Amino acid sequence: QVQLVESGGGLVQAGGSLRLSCAASGRTFSNYIMGWFRQAPGKEREFVAAITWNGVSTYNTDSVKGRFIISRDNAKNTVYLQMNSLKPEDTAVYYCAARRTAGNYNDWGQGTQVTVSS
Repeated sequence: QVQLVESGGGLVQAGGSLRLSCAASGRTFSNYIMGWFRQAPGKEREFVAAITWNGVSTYNTDSVKGRFIISRDNAKNTVYLQMNSLKPEDTAVYYCAARRTAGNYNDWGQGTQVTVSS
């Protein structure tokens, strides 16, 4: 099991930027695919982006591609989500999660709130 702690959320105006961080501990970080998810009030949790140990990334193209960038620093056991051109509809609790290559996302952080005002 890997322990995950998110940080970097907050209140930002539309058009602004935030960078979320997720610090991992407990297992070998580079063995895991890391993902970001979000959940808005009254909605289901939604995949945002994921990144493999060697930096290959995927995005929820409908909502964030071109505005969000996922990255990781294996030396620091940290994954990041750079969020640009934020919109009010990006308002949600953002969660970091980890999975093995052939597994599901079983390890989750506690979440960090992102609020975008119009």
